[in-house]
Amino acid sequence: MADVSLKEVALIVGVVAACYWNSLFCGFVFDDVSAILDNKDLHPSTPLKNLFQNDFWGTPMSEERSHKSYRPLTVLTFRLNYLFSELNAVSYHFLNLIFHGVVCVVFLKVCKLFLDNRSSVVASLLFAVHPIHTEAVTGVVGRAELLSSIFFLAAFLSYTKSKGPDNTIVWTPIAVTVFLVAVATLCKEQGITVVGICCVYEVFIAQGYTLPVLLDTAVQILRGKGSIPFSMLQTLLKLIVLMFSTLLLVVVRVQVIQSQLPVFTRFDNPAAVSPSPARQLTFNYLLPVNAWLLLNPSELCCDWTMGTIPLVESLLDVRNVATLTFFCFLGSLVVFSLRYPGDSSKTVLMALCLIVLPFIPASNLFFPVGFVVAERVLYVPSMGFCILVAHGWKKLSNKSVLRKISWVCLAVVLFTHALKTLHRNWDWESEYTLFMSALKVNKNNAKLWNNVGHALENEKNFERALQFFIQATQVQPDDIGAHMNVGRTYKNLNKTKEAEESYMIAKSLMPQIIPGKKYAARVAPNHLNVYINLANLIRANESRLEEADQLYRQAISMRPDFKQAYISRGELLLKMNKPLKAKEAYLRALELDRTNADLWYNLAIVYIELKDPTEALKNFNRALELNPTHKLALFNSALLMQESGDARLRPEAKQRLLNYVKEEPQDANGYFNLGMLAMDDKKDVEAEAWMKKAIRLQPNFRSALFNLALLYSQTSKELMALPVLEDLLKYYPDHTKGLILKGDILMNQKKDIVGAKKCFEKILELDPNNVQGKHNLCVVYFEERDLIKAEKCLVETLALAPHEEYIQRHLNIVRSKIASLSVTEQSSLLADGTATTAEEKKKSFQNLKEVKNEQKASQTTADNNKGQSKNKKRTEKNSMEKETPKKSSKEIKDIEKKRVAALKRLEEIERILNGE
Repeated sequence: MADVSLKEVALIVGVVAACYWNSLFCGFVFDDVSAILDNKDLHPSTPLKNLFQNDFWGTPMSEERSHKSYRPLTVLTFRLNYLFSELNAVSYHFLNLIFHGVVCVVFLKVCKLFLDNRSSVVASLLFAVHPIHTEAVTGVVGRAELLSSIFFLAAFLSYTKSKGPDNTIVWTPIAVTVFLVAVATLCKEQGITVVGICCVYEVFIAQGYTLPVLLDTAVQILRGKGSIPFSMLQTLLKLIVLMFSTLLLVVVRVQVIQSQLPVFTRFDNPAAVSPSPARQLTFNYLLPVNAWLLLNPSELCCDWTMGTIPLVESLLDVRNVATLTFFCFLGSLVVFSLRYPGDSSKTVLMALCLIVLPFIPASNLFFPVGFVVAERVLYVPSMGFCILVAHGWKKLSNKSVLRKISWVCLAVVLFTHALKTLHRNWDWESEYTLFMSALKVNKNNAKLWNNVGHALENEKNFERALQFFIQATQVQPDDIGAHMNVGRTYKNLNKTKEAEESYMIAKSLMPQIIPGKKYAARVAPNHLNVYINLANLIRANESRLEEADQLYRQAISMRPDFKQAYISRGELLLKMNKPLKAKEAYLRALELDRTNADLWYNLAIVYIELKDPTEALKNFNRALELNPTHKLALFNSALLMQESGDARLRPEAKQRLLNYVKEEPQDANGYFNLGMLAMDDKKDVEAEAWMKKAIRLQPNFRSALFNLALLYSQTSKELMALPVLEDLLKYYPDHTKGLILKGDILMNQKKDIVGAKKCFEKILELDPNNVQGKHNLCVVYFEERDLIKAEKCLVETLALAPHEEYIQRHLNIVRSKIASLSVTEQSSLLADGTATTAEEKKKSFQNLKEVKNEQKASQTTADNNKGQSKNKKRTEKNSMEKETPKKSSKEIKDIEKKRVAALKRLEEIERILNGE
């Protein structure tokens, strides 16, 4: 076996880089979404053991909806990508490119076992540039093929070293081979087929047997005319070890999938559920279809399911000619390679083994798979194809007449293939470009129309998406998923009537329950979502809640382990004010999946409805144990802790809110609640900073604006509160408490009685029975010295709130001043008759303020003794009667100062504002 030179490696790697450099600009498309974007097994927070319990897509192997594709080592490489670059697609594509280069170099080494150096390089170059590989290399999920191929080829190379001098057995390479086979199988299932290739290599290449020799030996032994040669016994021993190891791997694999095959439908693989002979004729016809893709990769398609390839339902179908021709050509190659000795037949035999054996798991011949044709499963079989082509080219180029033509043809093939690969890579740039390129090849696949619609739907282009979904229903009228897509898009367009009609069509296409037959085995599990979607649609109508519940129960009756049905029903039952039944639904869902953080969160919401905050907090904590970054659990548990009033819980509540804003830095609610916590802890500066940040993110944040204004008011920064209140009332002109606070600041700080009056009058326009607003308006009347109007106002206010003591007290004060004013007027008229009405009003107002100051409950002298208070009033009245006619201007100024001070003290002690 010749070694691979550095120049050859550089050439191969350079060609791979030239063909696939533009794959670095592609995103996550098609199956990448499920395997990468939606796969929680990639996240560092997911335990590593989950990789060995779940399938390739992150679904537990025990679940029926699992595809049973067990590839934990491939998922591990995705996890490493995520660790270094999270969801940056460039790193994923770059690693795929490197793996493809490694495969090409290792393949070159394998080729040198059967071809000369020049032909080996040709085979490796053809493999490197073949357009059929774009799905395996440019599609990130194709890494399973790449990794499996590396260990597949490494296992074969190791086995070729198991033959020692004098045909002895070298066991170390065999042990390494078994280990590498296991690793290849953990990358992708087809890795196990390398054992078959090793067996063929051992018998026909290493030992040099041909089929006639083996048959002759077998006949001689059966006739008793000879014994088994020692070399053949050694060969049998090696084969037994290989086969036993393979059997062990198969047993383990069957245990992993729990002896269950994945569930596929006629939409995934129509031939698999077709009767004979259509099933056999179609599956056999697919073999020449795959061979043609290797021979002429001009029309490539990312999805060959559904109606891409119509069923071959009759022996008279002309496509049977292609099947017959393929088997005749394949049979002739098999006969040539097994019957005749020589290097050429050995090369052809190994090429056929590489084509046929790795393809068997995907051939549908022994068990159905979830696709009709898949280009990426041709990655390993194309190695055998490239060896055949290189071997044929070698034969042609050795003839002088055809030498130049063979070189020209080779150059054209390599150049056109490389150009096609480079162009094909751009198709994988986005889901839209990928599926539109597929529709150019095949317009009879409803799934492709659906997928273009999904791509447009993700861009919020619902109108165009609807056109593609409708086309899908026309291409495949019985496609349940297509009708569901139409319904969902109509819902997004707020056309609920049309949405319901589409869901009803999808529901009518669902197979009816057959007693004694398992429902899930006859329909794709995701099709059961039609019941969920229809129920979610109609439950928006309050009068149809029971109908929606019936749909959820119908889905559950069809599939008792349908977790999403329990979750959705629980939400509905909460809406129907049936928290106990909602609790039962969530507990049933938790029996099916106790590792679902969303379920624990939903159960916590139920306990909140049941007025059990302690149990609610426990369930929030369980959700966070499973998913420490569960945003809703972080936020709502923090609110629950804050509302509990327990100061010991505030630090944890703050930490959870900090974690929440780390996950959702653009959500103003997180910063607002941090501000509220800081206000509770009397950390005014911190509270102000959080509130301002919330308002920067959401300038019309009602609660943040009001509470920031309130914070300023409580910290003697009333004038700073005014512009905040202006913003609040600009967005919410009917914000009652904001109007009250603004009026209070205008009256007490700005001395703007007119502005304050407008605020309180606006409140009463919005709510004539608002006690706070009406009482404050009474104070304004009093401030305007209109005692009669103030009295009437207070009487009306007291009627609204007869148990409010402060209103009664203020009414008594006003009435006392009115009575005092009458005595004063009489005294003035008797003295000189010169006092004006305005002067009397002013004096009365001054005296009222002084009386109000004496009515103050907690500041100056204690006035709990009502008798003392009455005596003070009488004394002041007598004093007033004596001093009224003879007040100087200096005395009037002194009284005015006292009035202002008294008013301020009175209004401070009787603040009417409550926090929002």
